[in-house]
Amino acid sequence: MRRSGSRRGTVFVACLLAAIQAAWGAGVSFVPARPGYRWSFPRDMGAHPSYRTEWWYYTGQLTDERGRTYGYELTFFRTGLSPASPRGRSAWAARDLLFAHFAVADVNGRRFAFDERASRAAIGLAGAEAGRQHVWVRGWSTEVRGGRHFLSASQPGWELELNADALKPPALHGQRGFSRKGAGTGHASLYYSLTRLRTWGTLRCAERPLAVTGESWMDHEFSTDSLAPDEVGWDWFGLQLSTGEELMVYRMRRRNGTLDPKSGGTWVPAQGGAAHLRAGDCPARVRSRWRSPRTGITYPQTWTLTLPRLGGSLEVTPLLPDQELRTGRSTGVTYWEGAVTVRGTLRGRSVTGRGYVELTGYGGPLLGRT
Repeated sequence: MRRSGSRRGTVFVACLLAAIQAAWGAGVSFVPARPGYRWSFPRDMGAHPSYRTEWWYYTGQLTDERGRTYGYELTFFRTGLSPASPRGRSAWAARDLLFAHFAVADVNGRRFAFDERASRAAIGLAGAEAGRQHVWVRGWSTEVRGGRHFLSASQPGWELELNADALKPPALHGQRGFSRKGAGTGHASLYYSLTRLRTWGTLRCAERPLAVTGESWMDHEFSTDSLAPDEVGWDWFGLQLSTGEELMVYRMRRRNGTLDPKSGGTWVPAQGGAAHLRAGDCPARVRSRWRSPRTGITYPQTWTLTLPRLGGSLEVTPLLPDQELRTGRSTGVTYWEGAVTVRGTLRGRSVTGRGYVELTGYGGPLLGRT
């Protein structure tokens, strides 16, 4: 695992945040997320530079030929400095900052590793193309060619080269992809997911290549100001069930400890599509907590998700307790993002599953993924 608390990393993040704040304070106008967005794929798999914040989030669980289990996260963030293109100016001029996180959970080996990268979108070091999905940060990348997703990333001790095919069409969250995060104008995102991707490729562990197969989930969101002023973070669940169905739940947390009523989720039937869930359709009860020995932050650790509309409940349990990322050299955010297992009942029948959970803002108000 690479440590991220160096003085160099702290200075770098401070410079990036200063640049962002300078751009925002200069009257630069980004577009807020609004209802009625007209989606078009594959165009909308690419970047949306008119919006300030955007990310492509891959998570999944993989199995090697010996039956060992691995979780992975590969995430690319774009933060806009200006919606205007820097064409005609210096090659060093940049409209965007790009960040990336790569994490591996070796479940059988009981270990977790992560790394991070950051760069301006200049001189080819990083970028995010509009019109098609191709995002890269200093050698890490995600690209879609011919409908197939290609993922590539490396860190000390681990290297990932994956291919993935979507088994379902994009699931639009909220109101046809307009996902409210809080009350007031603009506190929303435009959001879709590919909830089940057949995945295969190579996970290299300490120079030893492992052939792996499994399933992944991809989130793509873009917005300009999605968090409401009284919100500090969220709990996010992306679960793939043995019935062929998927569940996404997001719980926006306020400073006073309550949940924003705009929280909710999406139920994806086995045949595809998306059914919006309100906060009361998917309440979550925390059953245990875990305290990080490195940061002292306490996170929820196991949950019961109740689904009254589907006649059941799900028990969600991490495959490893410690899946905390400390990203002081890129986004400056400390968060928990981990592989989980699922057991429960739906419609009176037993169900199992797997997925990922993300927990942000537990160490303080969040600036980052929204």
